[in-house]
Amino acid sequence: MNLDQLRSFVAVARLGNFTRAASELHLAQPSLSRQIALLEHDLGAELFNRARGGSTLTTAGQSLLPLARRMLADADTVRREIDELAGLRRGRVRLGTTPTLCVSLVAEVLSAFHAAHPAVELHISEHGSRRLLDELAAGELDLALVTTSDTASAERFTVAPLLVEELVVISSSASPAVAPGDSIRLADLADLPQVVFASSYDLRRTTDAAFRSAGLTPHVVVEGAEMDAVIRFVERGIGVAVVPAMVLVQRPALRALRLVEPTLTRSISIARVAGMSPTAAVEVMEATIGRTAAELAAAQSATMRVAAI
Repeated sequence: MNLDQLRSFVAVARLGNFTRAASELHLAQPSLSRQIALLEHDLGAELFNRARGGSTLTTAGQSLLPLARRMLADADTVRREIDELAGLRRGRVRLGTTPTLCVSLVAEVLSAFHAAHPAVELHISEHGSRRLLDELAAGELDLALVTTSDTASAERFTVAPLLVEELVVISSSASPAVAPGDSIRLADLADLPQVVFASSYDLRRTTDAAFRSAGLTPHVVVEGAEMDAVIRFVERGIGVAVVPAMVLVQRPALRALRLVEPTLTRSISIARVAGMSPTAAVEVMEATIGRTAAELAAAQSATMRVAAI
């Protein structure tokens, strides 16, 4: 077998269709079919159940898929390490991140990294923590920023704590304050009109669990929004929202209150596959993330003091 055959196999397995896989790989369909047939001949087993409606993996194909993904990931790592010996003049970093981090930490990280290493390709995958860890295990990511480290197996991943971030209640700075002082109790928050995230957000699960534990039912006016939309809706006075404090940096249209009784936090960690040496570009990205997180944490503290006024 060779790498081209494995790439063809993985593409057909992912798309479930030879025609679409050939188009994605810029191959003629007969060439793709020939590569798969040669791979099946070498292995002595059929890898796909071929039908008019599409192709599904056989038992042998299901066994090969995770191995093929890991072999392709290892081959890419070797290629990138050789390219990067010249000092990050080439290379690639595939970073996974949760949506709530994209509008704060990751935006700053990518800006700093790209300014220093413009020739390195940057690929972003934006999903919930569990999905990101699955992509990391499949060799589709180099690093993942996750907010639920308890889902990470110590045998499969190296997980390093990055920072602990406070969750705060935001409202429009153009509207009257929703509570006196600089804090608000969870029980009082439940009575306010709220803009809440999609159920796939780790942050949504955290806040829902807090309300359930306290026996409270929140007053939801908008449900299912993404981070950018949540911020926009709050800025326009539609309701309040619970967000990571880091979101407040450079957002003067928002006012913030600390959430108390209870205080809610989230732990952000950086994960990569255990036992695999990172490439030079990945090491630099990891260092950039750590440095930027420390800088934003300091800015976040200063912003909280101003935003509560």
